Amino acid sequence: MKSVVDEGRWLAAESDQTVEALTERFRTAVADERILFVLEDAGRIVGAIAVHPTGVEGVHNLGMWILAEFRGQGWGRRLLDTALDAARAAGVRKVVLEVFPDNGRAIALYASSGFEIEGFKRDHYPRRGGGVRSAVVMACFLHPSR
Repeated sequence: MKSVVDEGRWLAAESDQTVEALTERFRTAVADERILFVLEDAGRIVGAIAVHPTGVEGVHNLGMWILAEFRGQGWGRRLLDTALDAARAAGVRKVVLEVFPDNGRAIALYASSGFEIEGFKRDHYPRRGGGVRSAVVMACFLHPSR
């Protein structure tokens, strides 16, 4: 995950986070019993997806990352399908995510899985270099509204 964070293009997290801090975030996700799947290659975690509660009943957030050398091989699709199936089985009604607007491949992947654009967070994520990043908000309904 550290190398994806260090790319500075795809995740809201900034590159000054230590491997230890990122590892602790990962451990917390597991301990919180979030829906979490990892992509592993020869004993090394090369990608992950998590679906976790938002505080609104039935609505969960989704986050995913894959190392650069494993992108474009269908692993994102497999992780996404697996996580959405697990969320559906757990009774999650709606899954929400944020993606940077210049991440066209991710937006296309999410759209092909039923996610629709719900909004836009303009100049939302401050960057250490002085700029800010906007985010597209997308959501997918897994179960009809109650």
